[in-house]
Amino acid sequence: MINIKEDEKLNILNHSCAHLLAHAVKRLYPNALFWVGPVIEEGFYYDIDLGEDVIKEEDLERIEREMKRISKDNKRITKLELSKSDALDMFKDDPYKIDLISNMEDDTNITAYKQDDFVDLCRGPHMQTTRDMKYFKLLKVSGAYFKGDSKNKMLQRIYGICFNTEEDLNNHLNFLEEAKRRDHRKLGKELGLFMINEYGPGFPFWLPNGMTLRKELEDFWYSEHEKEGYKFIKTPIMLNRELWETSGHWFNYKENMYTSTIDEREFAIKPMNCPGSLLVYKNDLHSYRDFPLRIGELGLVHRHEASGALSGLFRVRMFSQDDAHIFMTENQMESEIINLINFFDRVYNIFGLDYSIELSTRPEEKYIGSIEVWDRAEEVLTLACKKSGREFIVNPGDGAFYGPKLDFHIKDSLGRTWQCGTIQLDMNLPERFDINYIAEDGEKKRPVMLHRVIFGSIERFIGILIEHYAGAFPLWISPVQVNVIPVNNQYHLEYSKTIKELLINNNIRVELDDRGEKLGYKMRESQTKKIPYTLVLGDKEKENNTISYRKYGSDETFTVTKDEFINIIRNQIDNKK
Repeated sequence: MINIKEDEKLNILNHSCAHLLAHAVKRLYPNALFWVGPVIEEGFYYDIDLGEDVIKEEDLERIEREMKRISKDNKRITKLELSKSDALDMFKDDPYKIDLISNMEDDTNITAYKQDDFVDLCRGPHMQTTRDMKYFKLLKVSGAYFKGDSKNKMLQRIYGICFNTEEDLNNHLNFLEEAKRRDHRKLGKELGLFMINEYGPGFPFWLPNGMTLRKELEDFWYSEHEKEGYKFIKTPIMLNRELWETSGHWFNYKENMYTSTIDEREFAIKPMNCPGSLLVYKNDLHSYRDFPLRIGELGLVHRHEASGALSGLFRVRMFSQDDAHIFMTENQMESEIINLINFFDRVYNIFGLDYSIELSTRPEEKYIGSIEVWDRAEEVLTLACKKSGREFIVNPGDGAFYGPKLDFHIKDSLGRTWQCGTIQLDMNLPERFDINYIAEDGEKKRPVMLHRVIFGSIERFIGILIEHYAGAFPLWISPVQVNVIPVNNQYHLEYSKTIKELLINNNIRVELDDRGEKLGYKMRESQTKKIPYTLVLGDKEKENNTISYRKYGSDETFTVTKDEFINIIRNQIDNKK
């Protein structure tokens, strides 16, 4: 998926198209006033004050037609250079532009861009003529508060996108349709995976099918971590203020934390698992012989996100991070990070997810620790990537204040990227919590601490998987793996029940559809539910003691013995194919 904001040519094209939109709106709604119309990753938008008028989705086509008329006029787009006083005079009837101009320094060089009878305050640059914007589409309209402040007036925000060619535009619109079809919120409801209720905005409810999927992922997580030598903990969901002061969260993150008073003392629900993990570390004495010490926790955390930012499973207020904190000596850093990179690779490959790695280095300002320590940490991360044979890009200055990190950006089946995994060196919390180990020379030393997640959060990762697979999950994590349909309940139900029992005894998740509906209807519904295998059992199967099955997405039917079918299914599940 292309990032319009980062593509210089598309950036200019889309910003020019935002002005084309505003021009068309001004012609159709003469009293319209305009706030800002920036380029975003997905195209552009413009925030508009229409007074008493309201633009609805069905009005976008009318605005598009006017935009096309203006485009065909092929008017030249000219740049106007203004003093602050000239700008204030030019936009004297527009309170939104006056607000922008008034906040500029007196000696600021202000520019505006004019096309035919429309002029707009703007830094530019722009395309040369209105005809340069021919291939565009208005996507949606929503509300947006002036300056993003809920105390201010609600404006109308129109979103759009523009490309250089009709082919590029059509390809993008097809992509949007496919993304809409895969929307995890829509599929989550259709497949009975999760729900969001008004009594708990941002707090997902897991439904039976979703709970099965979630449990499979958690069991997989524990199993894979056991292979890697992790020990598991579970820390309290609520801890008192003193801990969060020690960790620094109370002073730097309190506005995102849920707090309560217990026995006249302040407590907070944890927004992160790290402080609890450090208390577990401090519970025992440690020596270099214990290292590397790998401590994992599927920890439930809560963060107060703005209501407008909430989105299905992608942005929630309650989620489980697949955290691990690894304690080691400096000499173990490189080998441990190489092991982690290989571990991440193995996990992502199981889900068919490609990924890229980004190394974020020391910020220019506001970092802790010496430059020498930072340089060493960044060198170790760099060498670990190279020695593991993985390419990476450097994101200068984007490390956390307490250490550099490797971010893993996974790519789904639509080519969209999601930041999930992270390996982060921490030079802050070991100091704050004064953790130590006994080195070989008998002296106390500070261990190196790594934070890392692979999924990022269970909730968000499931949302990504729903869209990656379009709800048609691999057999091993599919909530229902086999659907058994008797052709006629009167003659074939008992045989179908024996097949169901056989599958259950082989640890296969199965449903029996014994409703009195027509066979064709039940088969279509099985496909709608995206169940990997549908069994249709009639006279022939009953007489020959066989199974006829159809795979999801296929019209072809295969007939095999019961043992053959069990082997087919168990092989796919056991090998996570």
